[in-house]
Amino acid sequence: MSVLSAITDRHLRWGFPKRFNRIRKLGYKWNYKRVYRIYCQLKINLRVKRKQRIPPRSPEKLSVLNKLGECWSMDFMSDSSRHQRRFRTFNVINDFNREALGIDIAVSLPAGRVTCYPDKLAGYHGSPLTIRVDNRPEFTGKTFIGWAK
Repeated sequence: MSVLSAITDRHLRWGFPKRFNRIRKLGYKWNYKRVYRIYCQLKINLRVKRKQRIPPRSPEKLSVLNKLGECWSMDFMSDSSRHQRRFRTFNVINDFNREALGIDIAVSLPAGRVTCYPDKLAGYHGSPLTIRVDNRPEFTGKTFIGWAK
């Protein structure tokens, strides 16, 4: 019992299996069940942290588009070359016919370049009524939100 208390004083965050293995390494040939019974009687067992449940979400249904250029989707992808040089692509897609309107490829895509590229595409294809993006940091920054408004 004093051996278990001494191990607990030195290593507070260890669970029972690690403490039992340390007792066995010290040369004590005690039974697993006996040590666990004493472990529970001393009330040194750690609280089991339960996994937090995420509340269920009800995603909105995607709207059915009626005409070309009504809604654009924008997203980033990344890849690497054969020589392990990383690069990113900024993709703009028309949701009506799923046509890729443009892909901007660069090693670094700052916010100014991201907001300039859709303006350039709007010159070719016309401006969309809505833009669909995810909530990643690239699209939640002040520069992009100011441009979108």
